[in-house]
Amino acid sequence: MNRYLTILSILLILASCSADPRPIAYGQEGCYHCKMTLMDPKFGAELVTEKGKVYVFDDVNCMLMYMDSEEGESQSFKHVLVTDYLNSGTLLDANVAYYLKSPEFRTPMASEIVAFGDYKILQEHKKNSGGIFLAWGELTTQFK
Repeated sequence: MNRYLTILSILLILASCSADPRPIAYGQEGCYHCKMTLMDPKFGAELVTEKGKVYVFDDVNCMLMYMDSEEGESQSFKHVLVTDYLNSGTLLDANVAYYLKSPEFRTPMASEIVAFGDYKILQEHKKNSGGIFLAWGELTTQFK
């Protein structure tokens, strides 16, 4: 009986170590890279390691600079997320999001880059604000 309680305890401990994303606490959390407090829920990014450590960033360029740093390169990330520009506070998988770079976007660290979950919506915004469309691969090379 004691053996089963030990196994159950271990399983409960492992289940509590979640490597899942969590909502960004705007107005309370600071960017891991530049230390600015995250204030605008239209912007932000989040990295979650395989072990469950969460890093938040106020702008996509801060996240990319961290990922390219010695510390970032030593990490293994389960989730790489960016904030959906039109759905404040909603996190998107950065690998499949659509990015628009335009001087019309006043981002926290002046990257001028916003993320969308839908390509058609990005195209509509591109008509209004100009700029260029970027895929994740292109975006990651911008800040190396």
